[in-house]
Amino acid sequence: MKPFIPQLVYIEPRALEYPLGRELKKKFEDLNIEIRETTSHNQIRDLPGDNDLQKYRVAKSTLVVGIRKTLKFDSSKPSAEYAIPLATGCMGHCHYCYLQTTLGTKPYIRTYVNLDEIFEAAEKYINERKPEITRFEAACTSDIVGIDHLTHSLKRAIEYFGKSEYGVLRFVTKFHHVDHLLDAEHNGKTRFRFSINSRYVIKNFEPGTSSFEERMEAARKVAGAGYPLGFIVAPIYRHEAWKEGYFELFELLSEALEGVDIPDLTFELIQHRFTGPAKKVIQKNYPKTKLELDETKRKYKWGRYGIGKYVYQTEEAAELESTIRGYIAKFFPKSEIQYFT
Repeated sequence: MKPFIPQLVYIEPRALEYPLGRELKKKFEDLNIEIRETTSHNQIRDLPGDNDLQKYRVAKSTLVVGIRKTLKFDSSKPSAEYAIPLATGCMGHCHYCYLQTTLGTKPYIRTYVNLDEIFEAAEKYINERKPEITRFEAACTSDIVGIDHLTHSLKRAIEYFGKSEYGVLRFVTKFHHVDHLLDAEHNGKTRFRFSINSRYVIKNFEPGTSSFEERMEAARKVAGAGYPLGFIVAPIYRHEAWKEGYFELFELLSEALEGVDIPDLTFELIQHRFTGPAKKVIQKNYPKTKLELDETKRKYKWGRYGIGKYVYQTEEAAELESTIRGYIAKFFPKSEIQYFT
């Protein structure tokens, strides 16, 4: 698939006080993309479209260039200690995505241009914890790789953490546009992870993302560039013939990575879950989805901030975990499974 290019761009005036803001404005002018001014992303109310569904589609191809005002980082367990806010939103249309509710009625993509201030905030968190290593997750609220060919914010973050003694960076992506990141001076301080899934899940629930084959080609490039490599299997979903589907996934992954030196391969396993509000938003934005969202088949699990989620029943979750762990042990016996949740 082609790299993302927004159909519409909003720029907050203060963003133009920063070099990256001015650079992006010129880039989009040169591409003849419509640019509008907004005092704040919260003031965007006039997206084109005759109905909510059309406006949602337009929003997913709209980029807001602004500054990150809140420099208090959220927790990002179990992946990392903190989420580093480089961007918010995603151009992908994954039906199950938790951003459906965290972004609510504003699913447009935001990129933040005050990178030095963000890095200064990260340094404070690092200093509070040293000599312990502090991990930062760059993909909590976005698929940052999907826009980085435009902004290079992620590349700057990789090189910032490449010089850090006690800070490391992590992010995950479903996109394969990684060529500009291959020469970054990462010094082994950034773990580059790809989201993978069974053929059924990618086909039915991940429109607007790179294919499995494109992700594997990118993974080979990333490993060749010396990045620590990992994969997130998420969401692990109990579809028809799911055991065969996930066996095929790891078989194909093994074949794709044959001959590639990956000394420190990691896997993270996340079962499918949804919240009550997410179900409503998903069914509104993707009315024909095949995603199973029946609360009566699930177990309710309390989450942070008092917001619960529906996960698989205990026995079903245990079967998912043991099955996937078995496949990883068969095809990648030297890898590390960091967690199942």
